[in-house]
Amino acid sequence: MNDAAAPVARPANLAWRVLALVYDAMPNIALWFAVSGLALLLRPSHEAFAPWSAGQLVLWLACAGVSGLYAVWSWRRAGQTLGMRPWRLKVTTPDGRLATAKQLWLRYAVSIVSLGAGGLGFLWSLLDRDRRTWHDLASGTVLVRLQR
Repeated sequence: MNDAAAPVARPANLAWRVLALVYDAMPNIALWFAVSGLALLLRPSHEAFAPWSAGQLVLWLACAGVSGLYAVWSWRRAGQTLGMRPWRLKVTTPDGRLATAKQLWLRYAVSIVSLGAGGLGFLWSLLDRDRRTWHDLASGTVLVRLQR
């Protein structure tokens, strides 16, 4: 059997995606704590924001922005976040190159919608022949699982 003919990567299934999301929750939670702590330090009263207030909305947007910076920076640098590394997952273009920052920001934005729609954007990968999610389709990227 010729190893040169073996594929370098194959589309990642939903289970691998979920494992990476769970793992990536840890650095994201740490980032959210840092952003929230900074927001409380900058707030004159040092009190939490009232539910559904403008301050809380700004804080949520700041947390989403920091998570986006983490994801896009990681994907742009190596195609992987911390949560993707142990599972050998990588975001690439269909021809195997690293995606552009524009593609990756679009991927991140649509992934939020995918999760917000009850996970339907992720479940789409169960129907797609190439296991693509909404954010894969919208951004022109693929999530692959690398061979050992």
